Amino acid sequence: MTAPPAASAFLPTVENKTPPPGPAPSGMVWIPGGEFSMGAQDPPDIKDTVGMQATTDSRPVHRAYVDGFWMDATEVTNQQFAAFVKATGYVTIAERKPRQEDFPTAPPENLKAGSVVFSPPNHAVPLNDHFQWWAYVDGANWRHPLTARSSIKGKETFPVVHVAYEDAVAYAQWAGKRLPTEAEWEFAARGGLSGAVFPWGNEFKKDGHWMANTHQGHFPDRDTGVDTFTGIAPVSQFPPNGYGLYDVGGNVWEWVSDWYRPDYYAQLASTGSVARNPHGPDVPFDPDEPTEKKRVHRGGSFLCTDEYCSRYMVGTRGKGEITTGTNHLGFRCVKAPIGG
Repeated sequence: MTAPPAASAFLPTVENKTPPPGPAPSGMVWIPGGEFSMGAQDPPDIKDTVGMQATTDSRPVHRAYVDGFWMDATEVTNQQFAAFVKATGYVTIAERKPRQEDFPTAPPENLKAGSVVFSPPNHAVPLNDHFQWWAYVDGANWRHPLTARSSIKGKETFPVVHVAYEDAVAYAQWAGKRLPTEAEWEFAARGGLSGAVFPWGNEFKKDGHWMANTHQGHFPDRDTGVDTFTGIAPVSQFPPNGYGLYDVGGNVWEWVSDWYRPDYYAQLASTGSVARNPHGPDVPFDPDEPTEKKRVHRGGSFLCTDEYCSRYMVGTRGKGEITTGTNHLGFRCVKAPIGG
């Protein structure tokens, strides 16, 4: 799959020239910040007609500026999250039994701790009904990512998953960090490239090599694993982008701090000026589920494919209800320089 050249709406990225403010914190890389064109061009000529209908929320392309910051080179791993839990005793939302007052119409027997797991059918299904391949699994959580009996033993370097937004925030605060804004995340993921479709350029495979952990085969029923992995992969198994970040396309989606609104980019573009350090809209709104509070996801996952949800494309956006985790959703953190 080869994407078309960058659209004219993309202007050059102007990086800040200030050098890194001292040695990098452990596991982090310096993102210089600067002014860039944010958003996604019209989708390339690929097979995905269902998933890409949702990318209108990543347009219009507009100019944004972010200050420099440190960013985790990888998604937070099981090992790192386990250290946080051991130190604090923290219990994730997926490990807590839902409260009757929060779900007054639910039968008590249905109020069980658990999380949402990709559960592929054994046959082809229509792609306009995601309930065909997602299931709520009792006992699924970050320690037990597939079933109540599954384990992360031996998967210490895999991204932690089944983390809701407040779980990610709790970890970040403990680590002396925070979640990135959507603008920070996209500036970093672009790695200095302006208007490229993917974090590494405009061709999905670079010099014939796989660049991300994604879904090959027929979605959702068959992942052939041609890229070496079926399902989630350990972090940093594919080349980093221009800033030294791993897995900013594919593997697992990542929480960012912005509330989700599909019209937010239009609001920014309408000002006619550069959005400086934007932090997202003041309130969330998703017309598909207007009563749900959602924040933005970025980066795509091991389930992204040119048949459905090709949002490993760097400018595109995801969204998620803030109390819901899945087995294809994680996060990474950022940190402002001292005095920044």
